[in-house]
Amino acid sequence: MTFCAEHQYIDRESRRPKTEALFADRYVHLLYGPAREAAPILFKAVTAPFFSKVLAYLNYDAPAGNPSGRTARIAARLGIDIEECLDKNSALSSPRQLFERKIRYWEKRPMPSHPGVVVSPADARVLVGSLAADSALFLKEKFFTFEELLGVGKATWQTIFRRGDYAVFRLTPEKYHYNHCPVSGRVLDVYTIDGACHSCNPGAVIVEASPFSKNRRTVTIIDTDAAGGTGVGKVAMIEVTALMIGEIVQCYSPRRYDDPQPVSPGPFLERGQPKSLYRPGSSVDVLLFEPDRIDFSPDILENLHRIDVCSRFAENFGRPLVETEVTVRSEIARKIQV
Repeated sequence: MTFCAEHQYIDRESRRPKTEALFADRYVHLLYGPAREAAPILFKAVTAPFFSKVLAYLNYDAPAGNPSGRTARIAARLGIDIEECLDKNSALSSPRQLFERKIRYWEKRPMPSHPGVVVSPADARVLVGSLAADSALFLKEKFFTFEELLGVGKATWQTIFRRGDYAVFRLTPEKYHYNHCPVSGRVLDVYTIDGACHSCNPGAVIVEASPFSKNRRTVTIIDTDAAGGTGVGKVAMIEVTALMIGEIVQCYSPRRYDDPQPVSPGPFLERGQPKSLYRPGSSVDVLLFEPDRIDFSPDILENLHRIDVCSRFAENFGRPLVETEVTVRSEIARKIQV
């Protein structure tokens, strides 16, 4: 199959293919191509957390002559809607604050009222799949190695989610970078796994085997069968760092952004509320579901194998594999009615 110079995804509203503006694509191709093979020590250094923080500083914090003017130009070039920001002036004061912007999500990102709906944790491009080899959605260890993703010594969670379903949400640099709770339920476990900071550029993902289980990540296990929960069993929400992500800040707030607090075992999280913040860059969320508890939204499934889209994932994985662009708090799955 020929190389796809572009990478396309499906716009959910129009159902039409759109071409992604791939940030630093030439450099990512160089890093994950010749440099990866010819200079493995350099490759390891560049994808290390320290170097990622240095890149983030240079891109988002380095002094500039007119920070607000520079940030306004960045917002215009990336198509960021400043009008939806909670504080427009603050969002434009620096590239970092633009990246970490808060939005009026309660107005701009409406959420379905049905209690059995699972919602997107982010403004992102999503792919869905299954861990069950006999499922039509099965895709063996392309984005992550299941056991490694959840971490060594986590046999309980590995048993629960084995043969379950998953969704991978890829946040590009221009996106709103707060994560929101995809479900309502009680937190059973939260832990962080150290790792690298590989790029989530599609060109890097198809070269580096199962990259999302190699990157630094935070895992939150939520019991949605608790009273008042979404009722889709246990759900693992894995927040994965990528190139230029300095850290993942856990800052759950039960009302808008007003009362941020760390996420820990015990408390009940409400679906659609802010849970965490990526600082800054591109990043990935992965959701794992127990077997036979959810059905993915029909339009996401229909888009997945479209053949009229030039997707880099489709080339490398042997069959069409196409992302759908979703907004935070929009429906991505529903509870299976027993």
